[in-house]
Amino acid sequence: MSSPTPRYALHRLTGQFQEPAREASYRREIAPRVRLESSVAICVAALVFGMFAISDYHYLDAGIELTLLLTMRLVVVVACLALAVAIGRLGDFSRRLWLHALPLWILATGIILIALLRPESLATQVTALVVATIAFYLLIPNLLPVVAFASLYLNLGFLAAAVVMTDIPAVVVLRIGLLLVMTNAVGFFALLRLERLQRTQFALLEEERVQNRQLMEEIAHRKSLEAQLRQVAEQDALTGLDSRRHFMARAEALLRRARHEQAAFSLFMIDVDHFKAINDTWGHGQGDRVLAAIAQTCKHSLRPQDVIGRFGGEEFIVALPDTHPKDALMVAERLQRKVSELKVMEAMPDHRLTVTVGIAGGLDEDADLDALIQQADRALYAGKHGGRNRVVISQEVEGEA
Repeated sequence: MSSPTPRYALHRLTGQFQEPAREASYRREIAPRVRLESSVAICVAALVFGMFAISDYHYLDAGIELTLLLTMRLVVVVACLALAVAIGRLGDFSRRLWLHALPLWILATGIILIALLRPESLATQVTALVVATIAFYLLIPNLLPVVAFASLYLNLGFLAAAVVMTDIPAVVVLRIGLLLVMTNAVGFFALLRLERLQRTQFALLEEERVQNRQLMEEIAHRKSLEAQLRQVAEQDALTGLDSRRHFMARAEALLRRARHEQAAFSLFMIDVDHFKAINDTWGHGQGDRVLAAIAQTCKHSLRPQDVIGRFGGEEFIVALPDTHPKDALMVAERLQRKVSELKVMEAMPDHRLTVTVGIAGGLDEDADLDALIQQADRALYAGKHGGRNRVVISQEVEGEA
């Protein structure tokens, strides 16, 4: 089976990741599951091993051999149960591989000792050996190299004990050997396939996690860009006020609500007096600072529900819901006074900042935003032609009054 991607290449004989860091990450990922499964499997194997003490009474009479066999079984069971508890608490393929390997070697040693202490039951022991070998490979979680060496020790030790303790023909030894070779081959390749499948699944899961993380980062980046674009579209970069387009949308909504509630609505235009002279005399940088300072002064002079935007160049526009033009006049005069008190222009100490304001509004249900802006604009230019630094209410409003 090929690895999922080249950077997740798997070893052909062990099924492990060839990249050490990736293998260590995989082992850390499966550590909790392996601890639980290993503890349960070792406990079951130990209890099964101890349970066969019943058969010892069938083959052996009371004596030293039976005592040794029962003692050996008890030692193996107790050791395996103790290791099962230790693995459940401390098991870790990355740092304590020996702890996972030790139960296999203890069980293997016990099975070999049975062949030495109870040689007359060799036929049944071969069957038990095959089952134990398969259990090593498939039932007790472990790394393939650990299982392979433990199984090799078990099978060679059993064959050696059988040859030493029993007078069996060479052909029988050959048959047992071939059976054990086949058992180990089946177990080895089954575990190899399982190891590769599990690591492939882990690699694909890691790929999915990386892709999900990249996707989330991309989504966050796109949201950030959208927020920046929205800010650019809705906010004037120099003054921090609403852009013209965003102001028009907000003011239109306020005007519709005023019509629906039959409430007053006012709007005024603000123009910085002699702004071209400021740019020509002190430079556009100083002009930008003047606009920013006036914009913040205007913003701080308004109510939270009022809307102010940069209309273009040195012009600003303000919408005041629930405000009669006469009340808007007082707001505009206060704003005009605060602008004239600005003392932030160190480069131009002899220049006094002033603004001209044109006011429109009223209770006309048929008036639309464009019409109000035109009224305020006409009032603004009337103020500029009248000498600047003044607040002028449009003639339409005065006519209604």
